[in-house]
Amino acid sequence: MLPGSSQNNDLRGNDAAPRGFEIVHADASLLVLNKAAGLLSVPGRGEDKQDCLSTRVQQHYPDALVVHRLDMATSGLLMMARSIAIQRALGALFERRQVNKRYVAVVDGDPVTPPGAGAWGLIDLPIAVDWPSRPLRVIDAEHGKASQTRWRVLGHDALTRSSRLELAPLTGRSHQLRVHLQAIGHPILGDRLYGDATVQARAPGLLLHASRLQFAHPVSGELMDLRSAPPF
Repeated sequence: MLPGSSQNNDLRGNDAAPRGFEIVHADASLLVLNKAAGLLSVPGRGEDKQDCLSTRVQQHYPDALVVHRLDMATSGLLMMARSIAIQRALGALFERRQVNKRYVAVVDGDPVTPPGAGAWGLIDLPIAVDWPSRPLRVIDAEHGKASQTRWRVLGHDALTRSSRLELAPLTGRSHQLRVHLQAIGHPILGDRLYGDATVQARAPGLLLHASRLQFAHPVSGELMDLRSAPPF
């Protein structure tokens, strides 16, 4: 991190209500924020979907610009740029896959890493929009876009028949982690979109957290390694 630039304070409104995010890192070029689950990353369609992370952050940092997104149900780390030039530079890092993203999830069952794969397994399944059921996505070998997710087991809980996984997406498709884990028979607990009623009932919300962002700072070139522990 840049010297003296890191912050870790919940921003609160005048009514002292939590603002739904905290600042993990702030400097003259960019922000790294910890988003709460249940908060949109950007405005959605309709007046009832205008409250979101980007507009809340812009109340404190008017120059903040969106670089990437997290699903509404997903918590964790998200970057914003503080100029158009930095927005483009960070966007280029994502396009070149030079941003190392890690997630933690709790899933149903006990996935086993394929033999010979070492600690990590790979899900390589193409994803397409499920047009009759938008915004859902589906695995579609004919029309889907190439999508890859690396994963490894961090621990098992025999009592709850669940496993904690670390996930490293190599591509950035919408709902990719949720679709891939459901496709291999281990949906994320609390997933209201891709889990059945039993999976949904096993957690009050989606147990998926963006836990790490690692990238070269677009101005200084310094290696940034920002981490956030999951709230579950």
